[in-house]
Amino acid sequence: MNYYENKETTTRVQTDHAVKINNRKNLEISGVKEVDSFDNEEFLLETVMGYLIVRGQNLQLKNLDVSEGLITIKGKIYELSYVDEQQQEKAKGFFSKLFR
Repeated sequence: MNYYENKETTTRVQTDHAVKINNRKNLEISGVKEVDSFDNEEFLLETVMGYLIVRGQNLQLKNLDVSEGLITIKGKIYELSYVDEQQQEKAKGFFSKLFR
């Protein structure tokens, strides 16, 4: 077995998803596949359970471990919401009508 074969077999796939909020100030999320976008008021995360939107004030990315699928966000947390495929299509339809 050469180096490349060994590397492929040790790739870990994160399948668990957990959300932990401490005092509405620290948010830890596991099962994150990708951070699509973020600013100080909103994060859009792709998780193993679908897209997750985190909204708040003074949000900061404190820790990101891509290999483990872990992210830590600091700031005042207002809202967490999951976007299903049906909701995503409805949102696209609404905004496309609005900006015609």
